Amino acid sequence: MLHPIILSGGSGSRLWPLSRAAFPKQLLPLLSEHSILQETILRLNGLDQLAPPSVVCNQEHRFLVAEQLREIDITPQTIMLEPMARNTAPAITAAALQLAPDDLMLVLPADHLIAGVPPFHQAINQAITAARQGYLVTFGIKPRSAETGYGYIQCGAAIDAEDDSHQVKRFVEKPDAVTAQQYVESGDYFWNSGIFVFGVRHFLDAMEHYCPDVLKACRAAVQNGHHDLDFFRLDKTAFSESPSISVDFAVMEKTDKAAVVPVEMGWSDVGSFSALWEATPKDEEGNATMGEVYLQDARNCYIKAEKCVVAAVGVEDLIIVETADAVLVAHKDHDQDVKKIVERLQQDGRTEHQTHRKVYRPWGTYEGVETGERFQVKRLIVKPGQQSSLQRHFHRSEHWVVVSGTAEVTIEDKVHFVLENESIYIPQTAQHRIHNPGRIPLHLIEVQSGAYLGEDDIVRTEDNYGREKE
Repeated sequence: MLHPIILSGGSGSRLWPLSRAAFPKQLLPLLSEHSILQETILRLNGLDQLAPPSVVCNQEHRFLVAEQLREIDITPQTIMLEPMARNTAPAITAAALQLAPDDLMLVLPADHLIAGVPPFHQAINQAITAARQGYLVTFGIKPRSAETGYGYIQCGAAIDAEDDSHQVKRFVEKPDAVTAQQYVESGDYFWNSGIFVFGVRHFLDAMEHYCPDVLKACRAAVQNGHHDLDFFRLDKTAFSESPSISVDFAVMEKTDKAAVVPVEMGWSDVGSFSALWEATPKDEEGNATMGEVYLQDARNCYIKAEKCVVAAVGVEDLIIVETADAVLVAHKDHDQDVKKIVERLQQDGRTEHQTHRKVYRPWGTYEGVETGERFQVKRLIVKPGQQSSLQRHFHRSEHWVVVSGTAEVTIEDKVHFVLENESIYIPQTAQHRIHNPGRIPLHLIEVQSGAYLGEDDIVRTEDNYGREKE
């Protein structure tokens, strides 16, 4: 049985302001109606003896991941929650420890694009053959250019004359431009895709030999972990003791059983706006546009408009991204530096690197509309049958106006039904919750008033979603 292990722990800071820490790039629909995470799972359709996927993700993204799987009718084997980021080796190890020794793992980053599904499936089947012989297999992407942002793999001797799988001669970290050009011209170097096929027993044996401290910590994290609703929480104390290390450094660059399957499958890690521009359909002038965009004498630009009309005149090779709360303008040659803006936003104590104006919660969403001195206006949508936590605020009161739907509002020990065009007041410190008892989404306008309006002014006393008290 082949078990897909989907690694969904990235933050995608180079795609800010589209990607935010609370809603990273793998959860975004960048090229289709589906998110990249959903595309990662859907492109596995058609493989033989395929088990339901296991997803390893940040605990803060758990409800978003679960909802996106539900949208494509996927029931996962597990959604494993990392209490903190520890890179790919611990994530893969923890997932492997929940599988049978004779199983095979297909390890997939959740934030990659693959245009050619048939060659991808063919490469998987070739990798399975090598993995059953004890090899730890990765996929090598035939380079389209002398890219300095990827690691490279040099092919060695063929493993099987009938399959295009080879022993790995060596792994090379990101080279300079001259060296990368030499690799491309040689014909035996490939981009390191970060996609793997492992036999569970062979992978865990390699971890025991080369990285026993990671295996020990992950084994304790799994043994002491627990199920929480539809999720499996790794034990925080045990997992924190694992070194943070990639699977390449942990085992692939050390073992003599590393193998590579070269493949051309329209792969991209979407690690920058330039990569996103390359993967997006373009007009005759090379412009990739989304939203209400007007161009005049513009060439080779990536322009996305979410809320406003964006016009670009007489520009070339620019990235222009407009969202509800931020605008990015950058030259494509400097798209790797977008993450430096994210770092500065974080240093300045701002929130634009963390969340979008629309924030997702397990019960629905809220979106900031207006903020002023001692007041804040939000638009709330509560999904049918869902409810907020039972909570109170010490620094603010709230007015709720129902725009559509019916709200069941609990304030202290009384329950009120609030209909369309009606409102209700929640005094400061009053314990309260809102529930949507209907079959359609409940839309509300919330007006907060008080001396402090931060989201951390929430004291939860009861919650249906297993969230810790704040």
